[in-house]
Amino acid sequence: MALTDTEQLAFALNEARVGLAEGGVPIGAALIVDGEVLAVGHNQRVQLGSSIHHGETDCLENAGRLPASVYARATMVTTLSPCDMCTGAILLYKIPRVIVGENSSFFGGEDYLRQRGVEVVVLDDEECKKLMADFIAAQPGLWNEDIGEE
Repeated sequence: MALTDTEQLAFALNEARVGLAEGGVPIGAALIVDGEVLAVGHNQRVQLGSSIHHGETDCLENAGRLPASVYARATMVTTLSPCDMCTGAILLYKIPRVIVGENSSFFGGEDYLRQRGVEVVVLDDEECKKLMADFIAAQPGLWNEDIGEE
């Protein structure tokens, strides 16, 4: 039985909660292929002192090396609209579908993904929005660092 978009989002949302509990930015992701969760990840910039471990890139790292044919059937699920770096990774691996939990806190490369033929589904999930709004209010400096602003 195929997972609904909301059921797929639950895996990414759980990862966002893990990231927050670790003291990081609460953004999570999951890579799902043929209804199976191949990998999950969360933003670990704070935890690892990394400039590139966003939710989506951490998820791809956790998936390890995969054949192009696997990525071609994949869905990247993310709690927040993907930034330019994560958009680039989605395009590089030709992932054809992206589920976004919310894009009101941050609007990333969705339009570019669509222009390049990627199906983008925005769920406008209330829990994702609350998680980010609470984090941004509590940690505005860390949030601005994460999105490359002062």
